[in-house]
Amino acid sequence: MDNVGRGNWVSEKLLPPIMKVVNTKAMNALKDGMVYSLPFIIIGSIFLILSNIPYKPVAQALTDSGWSAIFTQAYTTSFGIMAVWAVVGIAYVYVRNEGFEALPAGLTSLAIFLGLQSLQVASPLSAAMGKAGSGVGSLSGTQVAEHIDKLPHALQTFLTSPVTGAINITWLGGQGMIAAILIGIFVGWGYSAMLRAGWKITLPEQVPANVANQFTAMIPAGVLITVAMFIYAFFSFIVKEDLLQTIYTLIQTPLQGLSDSFGGALIIAFLVPFFWFFGVHGGLIMGAITTGLLVPNTFDNAALYHAGKLSLANGAHIVTNEFYNNFINLTGSGITIGLVIFTLVAARSVQLKSLGKIEAVPGLFNINEPFLFGLPLVLNPFLAIPFFLTPVLVAASTYLVIYFGIVPPLNGVAAPWTTPPIISGFLIGGWKMAVWQAVVLVMSAAIYWPFAKKYDKMLLTQEQEAEAAENA
Repeated sequence: MDNVGRGNWVSEKLLPPIMKVVNTKAMNALKDGMVYSLPFIIIGSIFLILSNIPYKPVAQALTDSGWSAIFTQAYTTSFGIMAVWAVVGIAYVYVRNEGFEALPAGLTSLAIFLGLQSLQVASPLSAAMGKAGSGVGSLSGTQVAEHIDKLPHALQTFLTSPVTGAINITWLGGQGMIAAILIGIFVGWGYSAMLRAGWKITLPEQVPANVANQFTAMIPAGVLITVAMFIYAFFSFIVKEDLLQTIYTLIQTPLQGLSDSFGGALIIAFLVPFFWFFGVHGGLIMGAITTGLLVPNTFDNAALYHAGKLSLANGAHIVTNEFYNNFINLTGSGITIGLVIFTLVAARSVQLKSLGKIEAVPGLFNINEPFLFGLPLVLNPFLAIPFFLTPVLVAASTYLVIYFGIVPPLNGVAAPWTTPPIISGFLIGGWKMAVWQAVVLVMSAAIYWPFAKKYDKMLLTQEQEAEAAENA
């Protein structure tokens, strides 16, 4: 099968079913709804850095003055509750796209998200007791347990029982993300379906719209919250744990493990340029598919970094959302900075030199549409190999340098995807990661250079022939 045949097979047979899934209402709600959490993740990352200054004297001064705790508070209530922003945003976007008043749907989604989890947290003494316990003050975990054992049984039970009537912040962060996605989509679908079916209270026209809208929301919100109540009851009485815990155990943990694997990193790195090659926005497609898994990985790393325990031995992830943004898509899909360098340094054809000047600045901010469509890289067999190969090799090598401890795991700080390379590396992993990003830029240049040279030579020949024909 020649290149044209392969391209037709992909565009006619492979892409349509994929795009059908990507363009579903649920996927659009997921993709656009998750965006609402992005400002809080980035803002929270700033406070995460401030509460964990790597310079020890400054860190100690912030701790002693109490400012470290203040920064932690800001981090916890922004980055730390990312699932809240997601569950509201996804339901909101779903219903908005259906043409209805959307904010009540988002708030209904939040109510259900909270209502499906047990409103209790474990007693702090439970984590402090035993050989592996954290202890209390100068007392070890074993000593705490020994002292508790001397108390009357009723008092022991009271002190070690869960604290009720409290929202467990664990489920508001990364560990609740998959549950938030599923609940947001379910609420958006159910809420819209009931409004389309006419399940609403209609008030006279004289009633102000802001009041009427709330009565419109009452029936679908009431139905959905009631259904959620029965689901909570089933899990509470029969399963003996809440739904969020079940989703985390059966769905999120295995999927996070899959996304965090070496093979998972390579598949993601390959599919981004693969979709782009055929003119489909690979970044958006893979971002929609992987965000729900990679963002929780980022959250887990941020929590470990904040606790001073960031290491693979403590459960840190290698493949996070920042791995995706700042390595797989560094300088744009296909990691095309190497091609930019060639066009600025060695290109002889007018086409490559002109496009290189246009792409130079956007490329520093990880934007490479001038190359994707202007060069073009889309459906260009001459540059297909480096376009596919560079992200895969970068993903593989970055995974391995973290796995073998050459550079530390990513710290969970969410640098905006437009942050220039090396700067983003420093923010997400310190100076070692910044150095590694510089190595990645060199890798990109080395991979693209021979292919770009041949392509440039071909373009130069075509330009010279066209000029000769003009002058003839």
